[in-house]
Amino acid sequence: MGTYGSLRRKAVATAAAAGALALVVGCSSSDDSVTGGGKKDGKVTITMGLYGVMGLKETGLLEQYEKENPEVDIKAEIAGDEQTYYTALQTRLAAGNGLKDIQGIEIGRAKEITETQADKFADFAGMAGTDHFLPWKESQISTADGKVLGLGTDIGPMAVCYRKDYFEQAGLPTDREEVGKLWEGDWKKYVEVGRTFKKDFKGDKVAFTDSASGLFNAMVYGYPEQYYDEKGELIYDKNPAVKEAWGLASDAAEEGLTAKLRQFQPGWDPGLANGTFATAVCPAWMLSHISEKAGAANKGKWDVARAPKGANWGGSFLGVVEKSPVKEEAKKLVAWLTAPEQQAHIFKEIGNIPSSEKALENADVKDAKSEYFDNAPIGQIFGAAAQEIPDKQVLGRKDGTIKDTFSQGLALVEQGTSRDEAWKTTTERIEKAVG
Repeated sequence: MGTYGSLRRKAVATAAAAGALALVVGCSSSDDSVTGGGKKDGKVTITMGLYGVMGLKETGLLEQYEKENPEVDIKAEIAGDEQTYYTALQTRLAAGNGLKDIQGIEIGRAKEITETQADKFADFAGMAGTDHFLPWKESQISTADGKVLGLGTDIGPMAVCYRKDYFEQAGLPTDREEVGKLWEGDWKKYVEVGRTFKKDFKGDKVAFTDSASGLFNAMVYGYPEQYYDEKGELIYDKNPAVKEAWGLASDAAEEGLTAKLRQFQPGWDPGLANGTFATAVCPAWMLSHISEKAGAANKGKWDVARAPKGANWGGSFLGVVEKSPVKEEAKKLVAWLTAPEQQAHIFKEIGNIPSSEKALENADVKDAKSEYFDNAPIGQIFGAAAQEIPDKQVLGRKDGTIKDTFSQGLALVEQGTSRDEAWKTTTERIEKAVG
């Protein structure tokens, strides 16, 4: 898996440099359509709006499709930051122009799209060759009346990334199988291992885990319902799963088991580089970020173990705008990009776990190892985790906003606010943000 590290580092660097700006590839498109794409002189131009490192451009797939379909030109704009991207997408959907033929949709936005923008996106239901996805993945982008507004790219099954050298200094097992058994079946066991680590670690001060919010997310996303019920009603303030996760994450925060960081927020990257924490709950897509930011000096010190319970954090879809002048051609491209072979290719190159059941069975996926993480069998670990994710995942319109607000609330606990006061502040902020 040497390719994994180098290409992923290049891809992350590309996205970071882009920031909120767009990287444009491909040829010019028509200006007289809702989406920018169109047909002219026997050529078809398809525009795409993407974000982050979805792997479609970075692994050469767009180029490959153009070579296999010489009448097609693809123009992709890639925003480095999904929040900036989605804000712009909402504005363009409201205006009815400035869209791309194909738009990326992050999982936290899927429910809002299906409930409020269903008429703006084409239906993939029943399209030939699209019956290979994990059942719960398709349900996330489906409307109540059965429309499927996009096809899945990656998913985010969880594991625990850990520093073997730190575990050894604390007298804990270092073998990934044995480490997984320490907390198998219960996140409470994970926190208990943290208590042992804090008590027995011999060395400079190192926190057991990076953040209370990472633990919270891992627990909450292991349940079919998180912040909303199936009727679309808000249940975050009374859902036992949320309260259990808040309680255990607060325990970790109050007992000094966390490094008081928030993943992907200021301070976290230096924490990886400087080795200030021993574990991080890591969805599959996070491994590339850890390897990039922890750097060559820490290669082989990190490993990957099974999480206590299966859960999913993250993942995306590709949707096609209903009024696209090249709607059918765009749907064909989306079906090809999300086909098992292409999903397996993206995983092999940069590590994004496929949402296709068939791709998960591909040898390139099943047998994959990460050189950076001491040759951890990431295909097996994350493939098994994907099968443990609840078959039904209830999403809500403002899942992303609520998740971020809970993360901010747990940061208050880490800074010394009582958990009850932080809960009160968090629920008030959520009520103000989403009603």
